Amino acid sequence: MGAGDLSAALWQERRQLELLLFRLETQRLHVAAGNTHWLTFTASEVEAVLDRLGFEALARNVESAAVAGAWGLPAQATLVELIAAAPAGPWAAILQEHLDGLRDLLARLGQAARANDQLLRSLEVPAGPSDPAGLVDHLAAAGNIERALAITRRATQPLMAQYLGDDANPR
Repeated sequence: MGAGDLSAALWQERRQLELLLFRLETQRLHVAAGNTHWLTFTASEVEAVLDRLGFEALARNVESAAVAGAWGLPAQATLVELIAAAPAGPWAAILQEHLDGLRDLLARLGQAARANDQLLRSLEVPAGPSDPAGLVDHLAAAGNIERALAITRRATQPLMAQYLGDDANPR
């Protein structure tokens, strides 16, 4: 384990964050086009990426703790702290590139999540019909919207912001 492994883990996480951004934008386009019947699928796709991101974050934390220990920092050091403690050589610049790229992705994810949240909350579920089948459809539509909202709110990645050293600077 070393800085190279940490850099590889950060690349993997960046790739998943880009995929999350793509999934959020896809969801927003479908909802804006009135394709709310795809909402359950788009929400599932966003959720799947969020689940993979949990594993990527775990891998990154293991690599980061190893690098922090090697560089004389506590295991929970932020990326900013790792950059400051990097030994002479290319690692400070490489980690700074990751920091800049991750900050950009988190800002874009925050914007996408807010846009999706607003759009999803603007959806109106038609009044529930009196027949049982119509009532089931009504409840399913309302449930799909609530589920999509809950999943979208997870997309802002506050733990990543904390790792970057940006936890006091919410996006």
